[in-house]
Amino acid sequence: MEQQVRLKKVYGDVFFTATRIDNGSILYAQWFGVQSEETVKEGGYKLLAMIKEQPYSKLLNCNKNVVGSWDTALDWVETTWTPQMKAAGLRYLAQVIPKSIYVTLTIESLIQRIDKDFEIRVFEDDKEAEAWLRSIRG
Repeated sequence: MEQQVRLKKVYGDVFFTATRIDNGSILYAQWFGVQSEETVKEGGYKLLAMIKEQPYSKLLNCNKNVVGSWDTALDWVETTWTPQMKAAGLRYLAQVIPKSIYVTLTIESLIQRIDKDFEIRVFEDDKEAEAWLRSIRG
């Protein structure tokens, strides 16, 4: 079972990491730099593989280091990733947003599409997001 993964673009820059925290009950995903539909799918499929390998109900999804919009991937996240993650047991999603208005608008659009599937809260700080997820029993 992988406790941490790193995904890199072809030229070597890390664009995604995922780490199990809180004794494996929370998956902490971090995204870095410019994201494309392909990188969102690659990271999304890695999260799906990790939840199938060791079920968890809580995801801390940190976008504070993302640059620009990744709205080309929203349809895939809504129609493919969300139903599969929900079926695998994800229930709680903490979204950490950056200062960038473009990323924030993309995340707001995503939340409007999938908030019926998960309990979602938005944070500006990783620690606050983690504290909320730790406060949830189950």
